Amino acid sequence: MKPPGDYLSILKHRYRVIFWNLGSLFQGFTLLVLFPVLFTIFYPNELHSAIYFLEAALVSFLIGLLFKEASRLSKSEASIVMIQEGAVIVLFSWIGVIIISALPFIFAKILNFSQAVFESTSGWTTTGLTVVDVTKVSKLFLVWRSVMQYVGGAGFAIIMVGSIIGPGGFGLYSAEGRTDNILPNIKDSTKMIMIMYLTYAVAGTLAYILAGMHPFDAFNHSLTALATGGFSTKAGSIGEFHSPLIEAITIVLMFLGTTGFGIHYTLWKGNIKAFLKNGEPWLMLFTTAVATAAIAMKGLGWIFHTPLESFRYSLFQAVSALTGTGFSTVDFTKGGWPLFSTGMFILTVLMILGGMMDSTSGGLKQFRLYVTLRVIFDAILKFIRPRDSVRRIVVWKGDKPKVVDSEMIREILLVFTLYFTTYTVGVTILTLYGFPLQESMFEFASALSGVGLSCGITAPNLAKGAMWTLTVGMFLGRLEFLVIIYSIFKLIRDSMLVLSRR
Repeated sequence: MKPPGDYLSILKHRYRVIFWNLGSLFQGFTLLVLFPVLFTIFYPNELHSAIYFLEAALVSFLIGLLFKEASRLSKSEASIVMIQEGAVIVLFSWIGVIIISALPFIFAKILNFSQAVFESTSGWTTTGLTVVDVTKVSKLFLVWRSVMQYVGGAGFAIIMVGSIIGPGGFGLYSAEGRTDNILPNIKDSTKMIMIMYLTYAVAGTLAYILAGMHPFDAFNHSLTALATGGFSTKAGSIGEFHSPLIEAITIVLMFLGTTGFGIHYTLWKGNIKAFLKNGEPWLMLFTTAVATAAIAMKGLGWIFHTPLESFRYSLFQAVSALTGTGFSTVDFTKGGWPLFSTGMFILTVLMILGGMMDSTSGGLKQFRLYVTLRVIFDAILKFIRPRDSVRRIVVWKGDKPKVVDSEMIREILLVFTLYFTTYTVGVTILTLYGFPLQESMFEFASALSGVGLSCGITAPNLAKGAMWTLTVGMFLGRLEFLVIIYSIFKLIRDSMLVLSRR
C-alpha cells in the first residue's frame, strides 16, 4: 500500500527541518573550532598550529551552509523539532562534529584518520582514552582536547538547542537522553545548565591555581574534570603533580560533574529537603565508600605501603572510575596493578555502574540502579504486606517526585540489555586480538562507559580493528544506544515509504 501524497509532503518538510538544523549546528560549531586559536595571544610561538583549526572551521562552515541551502527553509519554519527528527539530528550532529574535530589532528599530520577519529570520539564522549603524546603536541591541541570534553559533557545538542533553536527544540533536547528539564522553558533550562557549568569551571580553575598548578594546566584540568572526561596535559595525569590538595580539588570537580543537573538546581535554589530525598547521591557515596575500602584493604602491603597512602590512592581511583572521569594517580600498567586482579575487577565494576543520570558521566547510571534496587526491595516487601494492599514506588529526581511505572522499568531493562550485549561483543573482539580477558574487560568498560582509564591496550599502534571497536563503544555508550536505534529505524522506515511511492 502506497503512502498518501500529503504524508510524503510532510515527510519531505520534516527532512528539510533536519537539514536546516544540522546546517545551523555546523555553522555554530565553526566558532568552537576557532576557540583554540585565541590561545596564540598567550603563546605566539604556537601560531603555526592555528592554520589547522582555521581549515577545519572553514570545512564546518561550508558543510553547514550546504545543509541550510539544501533545506530551503527559514528559521521560523524549522524551529520546531519533534523527538523523531531530534534523534536524527543528534546522531548526525555527533558524527559530524566528531569527524570535523578530528581534522586539525589530520591536517597537522599528528594522527592518521583512525587515530584522529578515536581521539575526537574520546573527547566528545568525555571518555579520555588517548593516542596523543601530550608532551609533544602544540598547546592549541591540548586546549582543543579539553574543549571537546567540556562541551561534550554538557551535550553539544543541549548547547545548540538553547542558542540556535530556542524554546521549540524539545525534540532535540530529549533525543539526546536528557530528562532534566529544570525550568519550564527548554531554552531557560539550557541557559541555567550552562551558568552552573561555567561557574564550576571558573571556580575549579581558580582552585587549581591556588593549589600551585600552572594557569594553563589549571584551565585544562578544570574543564576535563568537570566534564568527567579525563584528558590531561600531563603524561602521568593528575599523579604527575604529586599533590594531595590537587587530588582533593579534582575529586570535588569529578563529583560535581557526575551529579545530575537537576540535583544541582535543587541546591542552587536552596531546596535542601528535595536534595536529601534524591537517592542517587546517597547510592553513589555508599558505592564509593565500599569500593574505596575494598581496594585499600586488598592493596595494603602489596601495592600500597601505608594505610594513609592506601586510602589516598584508592579513593581517587574509585571516584575517577565511578564518575567516569579517567584521571589517575597511579600507572595501571606498572607497579603491581596488572597483577592486582581484585582492584582491577572492582574498578571495572565501578566503570560499568557509572555516575548519575543527566550528568556528564556515562555507564548504567545511578538513577537506574537506584530504581532497580527499589523495585527489588518492593518485591520482597510484597511477601510481608497484606495481599490486597496497593503501594506506589516514588523516587525523587531533582526537585520532583517520579512514580516508577512499567514504562520506566522497561526503559531501564532495555538499556541494561543493550549495554551488556554491546559489552560482551566488545570484550570478545578485544580478546580475539590477543588481549587477556581481564584487560579486555577493563579497557572496553572504560570505553563503553566513557571513563578513560587504561590498562595499556589503548596505544597509537593499536590494531585498527581493535581501535575502531573502542571508538564505536565510546559512541554507543555516550548516546546510550536508543537514540541511535531510533534514528536508524526512522531512516529505514522513511526510505521504504519513499521507495514504495515509486
